[in-house]
Amino acid sequence: MDLSIVIPLLNEDESLPELCAWIERVMLANNYSYEVILIDDGSTDDSWNVITKLRSANPNIKGIKFQRNYGKSAALNEGFKAAQANVIITMDADMQDSPDEIPELRRMIIEDGFDMVSGWKKKRYDNTLTKNIPSKLFNAAARSMSKIQLHDFNCGLKSYSKKVVKSIEVYGEMHRYVPVLAKWAGFRKIGEKVVEHRARKYGITKFGWSRFVNGFLDLMTIFFVGKFGKRPMHFFGLWGSIFFFLGLGIFTFLTISKFFFDQTGLTQRPLFFFAIMLMIIGSQLFLAGFIGELISRNSPERNNYLIEDKTGL
Repeated sequence: MDLSIVIPLLNEDESLPELCAWIERVMLANNYSYEVILIDDGSTDDSWNVITKLRSANPNIKGIKFQRNYGKSAALNEGFKAAQANVIITMDADMQDSPDEIPELRRMIIEDGFDMVSGWKKKRYDNTLTKNIPSKLFNAAARSMSKIQLHDFNCGLKSYSKKVVKSIEVYGEMHRYVPVLAKWAGFRKIGEKVVEHRARKYGITKFGWSRFVNGFLDLMTIFFVGKFGKRPMHFFGLWGSIFFFLGLGIFTFLTISKFFFDQTGLTQRPLFFFAIMLMIIGSQLFLAGFIGELISRNSPERNNYLIEDKTGL
């Protein structure tokens, strides 16, 4: 199979018929063997009925329906599990991504040898104040921390080799940082392509201001998990040891000072309590690192979702 097209969606019953028809035209024009995997993330409109009707008309269309809303990361993770082709394309269902970009995104994986290619919506049709400016800040922070030179980490239109999607786990709200997950998994040939961003034709955006706060928190999480997820003691143990021995050093100095230089009682000196605090914090951090090591060796499955129905899978 040439292509698996993974499309997470929430309340997009209006756009799905037009989007799937457009994808089919592109696939036929390029003579691709393909599958379209539509993941209904707990829609409350008629999206699932639309998917089943599309499936009956085109057997290349497949669907997964979540019992409730889990978020885009969960939908992508299930779509990646189900994908069978050598190249996987992800795109949004709101018609703001153009299926005409798919052939070139596939070519960059097959011929240019990229592990993944991220779209860059250089010209956007979003509100400048509420989306464009915060997006630029996000991307600047992500570039700085990840050292991946992409302009648009959060673009839904991306292509991947099969090895990448089978090697990463997308959870929480980490869909914004799939390139970072790929890099931490050892895939370093990450490319970028300028893609068309189309004005929204149906429905309204599903994301509010909370995504900006969550985005920065997720960036901190992905940085920490990527660097210390398998060795938490290297982080907590280091700082725990620094705090503990700093406190111990101050306590030792105060003790020697009391017996040889100053007869003032230890408990009458504020520095004594600061030393005790440092030793307690250091011990707690060291213990947190030890517990983290135990948890990392026995981590439970994070991606278990209630799936109400499937079609074609």
